[in-house]
Amino acid sequence: MKKLGFTLVEIMIVVAIIGLLAAIAIPSFVKARNTAQQNACINNLRMIDSGKEQAALAERWGDTDQAVTTIVNQYIKGNTTPVCPAGGSYTYGRMNQNPRCNFSGATTHRLPVG
Repeated sequence: MKKLGFTLVEIMIVVAIIGLLAAIAIPSFVKARNTAQQNACINNLRMIDSGKEQAALAERWGDTDQAVTTIVNQYIKGNTTPVCPAGGSYTYGRMNQNPRCNFSGATTHRLPVG
Protein backbone atom coordinates (compact mmCIF):
# COMPACT_ATOMS: atom_id res chain seq x y z
CA MET A 1 0.00 0.00 0.00
CA LYS A 2 1.38 3.40 -1.07
CA LYS A 3 1.31 6.36 1.35
CA LEU A 4 0.28 9.67 -0.16
CA GLY A 5 1.16 13.13 1.17
CA PHE A 6 4.12 14.80 2.82
CA THR A 7 5.75 13.91 6.09
CA LEU A 8 6.00 16.40 8.93
CA VAL A 9 9.76 16.72 8.42
CA GLU A 10 9.34 17.63 4.75
CA ILE A 11 6.77 20.31 5.60
CA MET A 12 9.01 21.71 8.36
CA ILE A 13 11.96 21.94 5.95
CA VAL A 14 9.86 23.85 3.40
CA VAL A 15 8.58 26.24 6.09
CA ALA A 16 12.14 26.80 7.34
CA ILE A 17 13.36 27.61 3.82
CA ILE A 18 10.49 30.07 3.27
CA GLY A 19 11.25 31.70 6.64
CA LEU A 20 14.92 32.03 5.76
CA LEU A 21 14.13 33.63 2.41
CA ALA A 22 11.72 36.07 4.09
CA ALA A 23 14.34 36.96 6.72
CA ILE A 24 16.79 37.81 3.94
CA ALA A 25 14.34 39.67 1.66
CA ILE A 26 12.28 41.82 4.06
CA PRO A 27 15.16 44.03 5.33
CA SER A 28 16.23 44.65 1.74
CA PHE A 29 12.72 45.74 0.78
CA VAL A 30 12.49 48.06 3.79
CA LYS A 31 15.87 49.63 2.97
CA ALA A 32 14.87 50.09 -0.68
CA ARG A 33 11.60 51.76 0.36
CA ASN A 34 13.37 54.13 2.77
CA THR A 35 15.95 55.05 0.13
CA ALA A 36 13.22 55.71 -2.44
CA GLN A 37 11.32 57.92 0.03
CA GLN A 38 14.48 59.84 0.87
CA ASN A 39 15.32 60.41 -2.81
CA ALA A 40 11.76 61.55 -3.59
CA CYS A 41 11.83 63.96 -0.65
CA ILE A 42 15.20 65.40 -1.71
CA ASN A 43 13.82 65.94 -5.22
CA ASN A 44 10.82 67.74 -3.69
CA LEU A 45 13.23 69.95 -1.73
CA ARG A 46 15.07 70.73 -4.97
CA MET A 47 11.78 71.75 -6.62
CA ILE A 48 10.97 74.01 -3.66
CA ASP A 49 14.45 75.56 -3.78
CA SER A 50 14.12 76.18 -7.50
CA GLY A 51 10.68 77.73 -6.96
CA LYS A 52 12.15 79.97 -4.25
CA GLU A 53 14.86 81.20 -6.62
CA GLN A 54 12.38 81.92 -9.41
CA ALA A 55 10.02 83.72 -7.02
CA ALA A 56 12.92 85.74 -5.60
CA LEU A 57 13.82 86.98 -9.07
CA ALA A 58 10.23 87.85 -9.94
CA GLU A 59 9.40 89.48 -6.58
CA ARG A 60 12.84 91.04 -5.99
CA TRP A 61 13.32 89.34 -2.62
CA GLY A 62 16.60 89.73 -0.74
CA ASP A 63 18.64 87.00 0.94
CA THR A 64 17.10 87.56 4.36
CA ASP A 65 13.49 87.78 3.17
CA GLN A 66 11.10 85.03 4.22
CA ALA A 67 9.84 82.94 1.29
CA VAL A 68 6.08 83.31 0.88
CA THR A 69 4.68 79.83 0.35
CA THR A 70 1.76 80.84 -1.86
CA ILE A 71 4.01 82.83 -4.20
CA VAL A 72 6.73 80.14 -4.34
CA ASN A 73 4.11 77.48 -5.08
CA GLN A 74 3.20 79.33 -8.29
CA TYR A 75 6.61 78.22 -9.60
CA ILE A 76 6.16 74.58 -8.53
CA LYS A 77 4.34 72.04 -10.69
CA GLY A 78 0.77 71.71 -9.46
CA ASN A 79 0.83 75.12 -7.75
CA THR A 80 0.99 73.41 -4.35
CA THR A 81 3.51 72.36 -1.74
CA PRO A 82 4.85 68.88 -2.54
CA VAL A 83 4.16 66.06 -0.08
CA CYS A 84 6.98 64.16 1.63
CA PRO A 85 6.43 60.45 0.90
CA ALA A 86 7.60 59.57 4.42
CA GLY A 87 5.02 61.85 6.06
CA GLY A 88 7.20 64.86 6.85
CA SER A 89 6.26 68.46 6.11
CA TYR A 90 8.31 71.15 4.41
CA THR A 91 9.53 74.48 5.75
CA TYR A 92 10.51 76.98 3.06
CA GLY A 93 12.53 79.30 5.32
CA ARG A 94 14.36 82.44 4.36
CA MET A 95 15.85 82.97 0.93
CA ASN A 96 19.40 82.31 2.15
CA GLN A 97 18.38 78.96 3.71
CA ASN A 98 17.67 75.62 2.10
CA PRO A 99 14.11 74.34 2.44
CA ARG A 100 13.80 71.63 5.09
CA CYS A 101 11.76 68.52 5.75
CA ASN A 102 10.88 67.83 9.38
CA PHE A 103 10.91 64.03 8.94
CA SER A 104 13.04 62.41 11.63
CA GLY A 105 13.77 58.78 11.01
CA ALA A 106 16.65 56.50 10.19
CA THR A 107 17.42 58.60 7.11
CA THR A 108 17.60 62.38 6.85
CA HIS A 109 15.75 64.30 4.21
CA ARG A 110 18.04 67.24 3.44
CA LEU A 111 19.42 68.95 0.41
CA PRO A 112 23.13 68.26 0.02
CA VAL A 113 25.28 71.27 0.86
CA GLY A 114 27.32 72.68 -1.96
